[in-house]
Amino acid sequence: MAAKQDKSEIRFLQGRQSRWREFTFMLKVMVEFVKGFRTLHFVGPSITIFGSARLGENDPNYQKTRELAAAIARLGFTIMTGGGPGIMEAANRGAKDVGGRSVGVNIELPFEQKPNPYVDRTVNIRYFFVRKVLLLKYSYGFVIMPGGFGTLDELFETITLIQTKKIHRFPVVVMNQEFHQRLIDYVDHMIEIGTVSPEDKQLFLCTDSIPLAVEHLRANTIDHFQLTHEEAQHWRPWRWLLEG
Repeated sequence: MAAKQDKSEIRFLQGRQSRWREFTFMLKVMVEFVKGFRTLHFVGPSITIFGSARLGENDPNYQKTRELAAAIARLGFTIMTGGGPGIMEAANRGAKDVGGRSVGVNIELPFEQKPNPYVDRTVNIRYFFVRKVLLLKYSYGFVIMPGGFGTLDELFETITLIQTKKIHRFPVVVMNQEFHQRLIDYVDHMIEIGTVSPEDKQLFLCTDSIPLAVEHLRANTIDHFQLTHEEAQHWRPWRWLLEG
């Protein structure tokens, strides 16, 4: 059954609303952030993997994502995704294959998108912009697998935040050189005409190699930020803060 569409975001983006509607929308956004913060508070350092929801289990990119996520999970990172099917499912599944932690930040859509069955913890978010903040907030690195407009949006927003020093220079890995070649060519075109600086191309690594991708993530996270393995701590969720 299709989920009931929430039209409050649509109304908000149409322009000026009554003071009361804008105030209540702000409260709804705050509640979504609090829900996300409390759900993800104990997930630990994460690597977020972005990619298409449309690529199924028989697609080579699904299998490669699963293998890559398993290798990253072995480093001790939590694998975080958008929580849906396709590449997101493959990433969460890869983490589970090796006993790693697996988290999803699912989006509520007019058509039903259920969290995939390979997440240990998931949170359903109403607004896309809240979801994007959560996927960035808890991550020390990012992997871009083949995807569509949403994946490209997440790639370029992440690079823009790094470029403008709004977040640390976390590693960004773009997987599948053949799929992304026209995108890389367009980046070269922007460099040629001067809208992007040549050094900005160093903000991401494009590769087909899983070992190279994992080493790039390790060197620019565990080594760079001096992350260490901590002994398990028995945190007790505070239910009144919506933790759990």
